[in-house]
Amino acid sequence: MPAPGPTPPLGPTPPPGTLPPVRSKWYWLTRWFDPSTAPFIPVPEIATDPDSGTTLGILPTVLLTNDKHEIDRIIAPDLLHNPNFGFGFHARMYDYVSPDEQWSVIGGAKQRVERELELEYEIGRSRQDRWSFTGSLAYDRDGTPRFYGVGNRTREPDQTNYTAEQKFVQGQLGYNFNPFWQLLYTARLRVIDVLPGTISDVPSIETRYGREQLGTNHEVLNRLSLIFDNLDDLTIPSRGVKLVAYAGIASNSGLFNETAYSEMGVDGRAFMPIADRTILATHLALRYLPVTHEVPFWALSSIGGGDSSVGGPQPLRGFGGGRFYDRNSFSYSVEVRRNIFDFNAISTHVEIEMAPFVDMGRVFSKSGTSPISHLHTIGGVGFRGIARPYVVGYVDIGYGSEGSAVFTGINYPF
Repeated sequence: MPAPGPTPPLGPTPPPGTLPPVRSKWYWLTRWFDPSTAPFIPVPEIATDPDSGTTLGILPTVLLTNDKHEIDRIIAPDLLHNPNFGFGFHARMYDYVSPDEQWSVIGGAKQRVERELELEYEIGRSRQDRWSFTGSLAYDRDGTPRFYGVGNRTREPDQTNYTAEQKFVQGQLGYNFNPFWQLLYTARLRVIDVLPGTISDVPSIETRYGREQLGTNHEVLNRLSLIFDNLDDLTIPSRGVKLVAYAGIASNSGLFNETAYSEMGVDGRAFMPIADRTILATHLALRYLPVTHEVPFWALSSIGGGDSSVGGPQPLRGFGGGRFYDRNSFSYSVEVRRNIFDFNAISTHVEIEMAPFVDMGRVFSKSGTSPISHLHTIGGVGFRGIARPYVVGYVDIGYGSEGSAVFTGINYPF
């Protein structure tokens, strides 16, 4: 029997003339605080907005990458505490199959009131093929919403709280004339049950605005949109424009019977480099409801909160979501997105961006009203973490006439 040879080294052999790195006895602990070696990124959750109160938690984010060091999956559970709803837990998974195909699953619950489950699937995002499709399915029970009445001058002392329980299914089918032009059909079925509020120090909606605000409403929306999009990137654009013109009809039940409202509007986003590592980003949205018939308040046009949705709520990042409701709405935002530093995290590269911003907007009841008069104005600054090519996480801090608000989430606000 031949004599045993030397034991092969564990791990890669260092180049000749070099010594392997020496790890301290505390490496098992210190590696958790080094973004390049930690098994996950321990993202702190600190959110303060006028509706939710202060939420504190931890979000241990796992980034899985391909051989190009591009993220193709995110796993992000969290553990948090909110003074109104107690302790809570969420599970999140975002899967980036390719630049053309993505899906996500989000689920969670808190000790009191709040529950959610959201599923979304997209294919044909780059519009290289003839058809594109996005499907969404959601259940959400939210105890934070506020209602101040209808109009652009509603007062902060008129604030009420309600619980919104929503079931939602939506499909969007796009016909792509070419990579820049698309005709998009949206079909949505939404059931919303407005329940009494549960936040102890805010009056419930029925105590101030009547019990007729409570109850279950159905919405069947059919919308047609014409889209021009020459952005250089779907998730992290640096130049180009995206313009959407849309019109739709929503009914209380069935396909077209018992019309609750009709809608029409435009939504535009533009991005332009103005200096090294600096992008000027702007967004404008205008929505009209030409016909309304016993439409529930939550289906009206609204501004407030941290996100923008085509044909839906628009941002006003110094107020909570849905701060102002009325028949029509106008919104304009501008921000300067500047890359301030970057670092390696696990097996990918992360860029940190700072973005001073201004939001302006109003709601109004008459179509002849000037949309750019009596605007509510918000100033603030955003901080974003970017992991190309698919991921943006943001923290936006805004200040307006009713104080400050902090919003966090995934993807840009517009």
